Amino acid sequence: MGGDGSSGNGEAAAGEEDGASDESPAGEAPTTPRVRVRGIYTTAVTRHLLDAGAEVVQASEPIRERFDADFGDGAHDVTVATTGDRQGVGVDGDPDAVAAVDAELRGIGRDTFAWDDPTPPGAVFAATVSETLGSGAVCDLGESEGFLPYRDAEDHLEAGDAVRVQVRESAPPWIDRRARLGTEIRADAGLATLVRDRDGVTVDTRDDAAGRELAGMTDLLSVDAPDGWGIEWSHAATRAEMSALEAALDRAAGRAEDLAAAVDGTDADETESPSERPTALATPAAGRWLWFGRESRFALDGARRAVTTTMPGHHRTKAASDSASAGVDLAEALWAAEGAAGPAGGVADDAAESDDGSDGPDFPFDVVTRQFGPVAGDTVEIRHGKPDGRAFSLGSGEVTDWGADGSLDVTRTLSGSGTYDGLGTRREAGDTALTKFREGRWWYPTVYRSAEGEHRGTYVNVCTPVECFPDEIRYVDLHVDVVKRPDGTVERVDDDELDAAVEEGNVPEAVAEKARAVAASLERALSE
Repeated sequence: MGGDGSSGNGEAAAGEEDGASDESPAGEAPTTPRVRVRGIYTTAVTRHLLDAGAEVVQASEPIRERFDADFGDGAHDVTVATTGDRQGVGVDGDPDAVAAVDAELRGIGRDTFAWDDPTPPGAVFAATVSETLGSGAVCDLGESEGFLPYRDAEDHLEAGDAVRVQVRESAPPWIDRRARLGTEIRADAGLATLVRDRDGVTVDTRDDAAGRELAGMTDLLSVDAPDGWGIEWSHAATRAEMSALEAALDRAAGRAEDLAAAVDGTDADETESPSERPTALATPAAGRWLWFGRESRFALDGARRAVTTTMPGHHRTKAASDSASAGVDLAEALWAAEGAAGPAGGVADDAAESDDGSDGPDFPFDVVTRQFGPVAGDTVEIRHGKPDGRAFSLGSGEVTDWGADGSLDVTRTLSGSGTYDGLGTRREAGDTALTKFREGRWWYPTVYRSAEGEHRGTYVNVCTPVECFPDEIRYVDLHVDVVKRPDGTVERVDDDELDAAVEEGNVPEAVAEKARAVAASLERALSE
């Protein structure tokens, strides 16, 4: 059974381009998934997958140099690509291969969270335009929404219109972005993509000579594209052997026929009301999103350190910003050039459990935050992740205190009125919220006061280990919390929501056990 052929889930890292090995016969799932890996987690993920017996393909030159392994130059069954915000990875491709890779990567750390992608790349929907914006239309896909740029639409669009769309690029559930859609139907099979209502052969490469050679070789293949479908080769195809090209084109042809059978005769506007229209017409690929927590990033550091020079907190720092990522690359290049440490000689991170933020004690929090932020005087957003994959802002505040030990105080002035959830006390415009974060800690307290300084209560959130990035504080809320009201009453709340999240598969049991233990300790401490 073939793969998806495109990442669609995230951005490919610069210089990480190329192809896989032998193709499986049509209709058969590969016994060993062939995986293409892209982005800042590539070395660590490659190490994990190779150890698990997967075949990593289309590796970049740095990856080929770091590993004593054979990397093929043919097609792939599944792609693992870093998300645009560097917080995790998207996995998309053949359903069986996605399941195998997902199972392996979810074991990286206990604070790795995973969710199904309702809009995997290549999926075709009979959608309804719910809103038109300046540059495109918002489309209702049933369980989710997508965005169709006007430049990728065949007709003029108005709210209420029915339109058939295909997912070009999906988006993780924790960011404020919709899946990107198009109306052109594409059958993607990795090295080869067939495009409906297009003629001829194109090659997506900057190497013009290689592209011309591949286009000319296409006529020599024993497999032809179906009538009405044009061929688009990927850059990786310029390095593949003839047998791999024929297998990829054959697989793309089979997918094109399946897509045509699924969408023909189901015109987007053929039914009388939006509620009667089908949602997903075809889903040739599956998708999963994985979010890495702080412990998982340190575990990834360990896997990478076994292969190449890796500074303490490598992935934690790279996930912060583009400039921080570039700084890590420079530091490690200098470190390696000076011979200060190699794969076996680097300083090891301590990923042991800790409640005080000390996991990974060699992570240079003071150096990293002094260079990239946040420090006192900066403004940060509190990005509140939920176990179901969503994330939203609790607002932005000023960093009013900073400590080299990883501590960070954030002060917000609140607007609006009402009642503080969990506390039951009144909320008024002008109230202040002082939130005390500490990098790596499984909880954080917020103290609410009126404009006159009256204590309105303390709310302690239990969450995955806190990470203090330059522009935002990130974690996943674990539902169970502890509150202390102005009269001194202490109560533990929302255990039922945590239990439900575990039952739904959104919170790993190991994380739930940790959350309950933390909540119990906080309840005792606040009651003393």
